[in-house]
Amino acid sequence: MSIRACLLASAMAVGVLASGQAFARDGAGEAPQADAVDAVIVLARDKAGLLEKRPSTTVFGLEKPLLETPRSASFVSDITLTRYGIETLDGLTAVSPGTYTASFYGVPGALNIRGTLAENYFRGFKRVENRGTYSTPIGGAAQIEIVRGPPTPIYGAGKVGGLLNFIPKSARDEGRFLTNPKGEITATFGAYDKKNLSGQVALPVRLGAADGGIYAYGEIDDSKSFYRGLHPKRQLAEVSADFDLNNGWSTAFGGMVYHSTGDIQTPGWNRLTQDLIDRGTYVTGRDTSLVDADGNGRITPGEVGPYPFGSSLYIPYYGFPATDANHTLDTGLGTTKLDPRTVYVSAADFSKTWTNTLYFDLAKRFDDDSVLKLQLFYDDQDNKRFVSYGYPAWFKSSVWEARASYAFKREFGAVGASTIVGASYREFQGRRRESFNSGLIAIDRRDISVGAQPNDIIDSPFSAEPAGVQGLDWENDNRGTWSQTGLFFTSDVKLTPRLTLTLGGRYDWYDVAAHDTGVLPFTVTGRQTDDRGKGTYGASLTYQTPVGLMPYISYAKASALEVSQAGEIAPGLVADGSWLSDSDLAEAGVKFQLLRGTLVGSLAAYRQNRTQLSGLTPVVQGTRAKGVELEVRWLASEHFSFTATGNAQHTTVKGPDTSFQYIPAYTAGVPGPHGYGGSYVVWTFSGLPGRGGDYDYTLIPKSVVSLYGAYTSDQHDWGQAGATLGVTHVTKTSGTVQDAVTYPAYAVVNASAYLTRGPYTAELNIDNLFDKLYFTPDADTYANLGALPGKGREWRVTLKRTF
Repeated sequence: MSIRACLLASAMAVGVLASGQAFARDGAGEAPQADAVDAVIVLARDKAGLLEKRPSTTVFGLEKPLLETPRSASFVSDITLTRYGIETLDGLTAVSPGTYTASFYGVPGALNIRGTLAENYFRGFKRVENRGTYSTPIGGAAQIEIVRGPPTPIYGAGKVGGLLNFIPKSARDEGRFLTNPKGEITATFGAYDKKNLSGQVALPVRLGAADGGIYAYGEIDDSKSFYRGLHPKRQLAEVSADFDLNNGWSTAFGGMVYHSTGDIQTPGWNRLTQDLIDRGTYVTGRDTSLVDADGNGRITPGEVGPYPFGSSLYIPYYGFPATDANHTLDTGLGTTKLDPRTVYVSAADFSKTWTNTLYFDLAKRFDDDSVLKLQLFYDDQDNKRFVSYGYPAWFKSSVWEARASYAFKREFGAVGASTIVGASYREFQGRRRESFNSGLIAIDRRDISVGAQPNDIIDSPFSAEPAGVQGLDWENDNRGTWSQTGLFFTSDVKLTPRLTLTLGGRYDWYDVAAHDTGVLPFTVTGRQTDDRGKGTYGASLTYQTPVGLMPYISYAKASALEVSQAGEIAPGLVADGSWLSDSDLAEAGVKFQLLRGTLVGSLAAYRQNRTQLSGLTPVVQGTRAKGVELEVRWLASEHFSFTATGNAQHTTVKGPDTSFQYIPAYTAGVPGPHGYGGSYVVWTFSGLPGRGGDYDYTLIPKSVVSLYGAYTSDQHDWGQAGATLGVTHVTKTSGTVQDAVTYPAYAVVNASAYLTRGPYTAELNIDNLFDKLYFTPDADTYANLGALPGKGREWRVTLKRTF
């Protein structure tokens, strides 16, 4: 067979879209010759993995290319992750608009999509909540899909903000099983003692009449950080098995085990002033009025007053005094210049995480091409962590889900419909232990230019105290359970050859329970229970024009549980009925596929209303967001490809915001040196001047624009080389209090290059090429007290051997 014939067969097998048409994935039928040539051109050009090879089921559950799906969505292949040097979720901003994420204390656990935190999924199943508990691993992904909108009804009920779906590597090669074993081993080293080792192997397996394969991926990372004092380590193991059985039966099963230490949450820089951000001038000084009297290296509750309610020596002061000796810096007062590598951390800080993820699918394809699928999913998380400004936590949660679905096609005259119906059951158990209600929190107390001292490290429930010494207890200890029973459907109705109506909905019945037995929970007493049913629905209308444009409109109304960082529900929310909330999305846009399928992308405008938990209490807070998003991928030639993403957005917090919030000393009218020794709070954020009604959510930039270009050489006797260069520009952000500190706009340039010779590849990545200093504000309750300096220039070299 000629090379050209091989390319044609490959193009038809994987269903590459060209000139607005999709080829049959089984290779049946004759494609027009012009389209076949276009498909070969697209395949030859896509060296950076920018185009889909197979239809996706992520947005609506139906097999449909994202390019034809009436919803703003992006995918990122494993090749793109490599070529663009993306190692964490934060890097996905380069290839997906509207996904800029403010610092959740330096731990990239979840994307922020359209102004609010998104949810993490694994093969279409929602995982246990992870806002910033640990760094979500992406190294074992075959593909990552990002949906800016609600989950498909098949995946369950969720908010409209967005989701990230992780698709693990498998032994299927573009939809078919590998015929020969293959593998890869990779070693990476770089700046700040970067050390990473990964390996993967795919094996074709034949069991009797069953064809299949097994894929295994493993990763070990033991790297220090740009930030001094942080040393994150992780180990990841991932296995997947896929088999086609007899008589239309198939199965898939596997799992992922993840362990990490050192994902320590850090506020970054404290004692925020505009002068600190603009010129790096930091106010030094310590308060010595509190003493580590017992010499255990930390402040125990008895050293600041009777526990759990302290005397006047209590670190936080719940008022706005002009002066207070327990807040005033009395030693070493002055200023210094801070290095961006110096952040808030101590040797006592730690974070330890275990997660286990399992899945099992069994499917039957009938003679009429309908498919019955049974799926099981399990995910758990165990995290212990301590941050020395006074935030210990222990989360232990698990969830399992069973799902049955039936996919079929029907024709009614000229109208055809592809439909999926089914049912699911999901059950969660979790325990959230935290301590913050007694007020033993003081972010500004530490002079980070000096480092941690015994009288600014707060006690922890993980610490053992000698007899007679009052230690810190778990002030919140909430055990929560909930279950969700649902019926769902989604249908793609082809009204005409070019006009398609997509409908979907589900109805869920929830049973929830929560009971907080902490020593100072500040919530309702006793076990709280409730149950309720709620519906979710959506509709989209699309039109495929003959010139490669696909305009669409879409509307969705969703409901979702209001869960905490451990995935359970706070008793107060159960008691007042606010544990189940509504959200809605209206979106219109156009997707395009031009220049013989080498220029693809989308332009979308949206308006959404959704909620988020706010404050330590917590309370359900409404948000309203609107914006415009652009995504373009252009395979300019066989050597050059480009991506461009950009957005303009505006998110508003609906008032009144009644959440409990920590505020800077200057907001309380107290000069910094007279207030940094303690903390200042407001019981309701709306009590601050100018915050009584709606206010702008300024922690998210109004616009983020990324432009990347990739070059790949021809194959030569010496091998093949390539390079990528990209820039991301972010507009200014600021805190949310009045007269807040503002963080200037910035642009960061990333670069990479690689050289391949036979089975060997060497890669060089340089992040933040020009060493630009920038800042991202903290999130949640402490957003106005800390900001994380961006990582400076970092380099790494990767050596890869395939076999």
